[in-house]
Amino acid sequence: MFGADKGKLEPGDTRLNGKKLRLAIVQARFNEDITNALAAACKAELRQLGVPDAHVDHVQVPGALEVPVALQALAESAKYDALIALGCIIRGETYHFELVANESGAGVSRIALDYQLPVANAILTTDNLEQAVARQHDKGREAARVAVEMANLLEELA
Repeated sequence: MFGADKGKLEPGDTRLNGKKLRLAIVQARFNEDITNALAAACKAELRQLGVPDAHVDHVQVPGALEVPVALQALAESAKYDALIALGCIIRGETYHFELVANESGAGVSRIALDYQLPVANAILTTDNLEQAVARQHDKGREAARVAVEMANLLEELA
């Protein structure tokens, strides 16, 4: 089931087959250069995993605090096998960073638990722009893999 090194799935594992899945991405526009790169990497990886472009809906919201309410609306539609949250919160000089990071993260987790629906959380929380840029592509790809894997896992467990 899992590979020997670091718990990674082996290539060809059926949990990474997205051909039959329907997914939605919610992207925060704040720090848009970073979130656009996250979205592009995520969509490219979904294609690599076999998810047809027509099976991926993509919506944008103003910022990370608005991501959970959009996820909730998508979850309530019961059309999706998994959801993906994309955003970027960069530490500033005030407590606002902690508030936005904590509340958006809690909201994303709550949607997953309340709706028993996988939600891959790729809302970056970094100290500076350089850290965000360094993570934008890997985290976008990782979110796609998490969404596909968890959707297939929950299907197996049902």
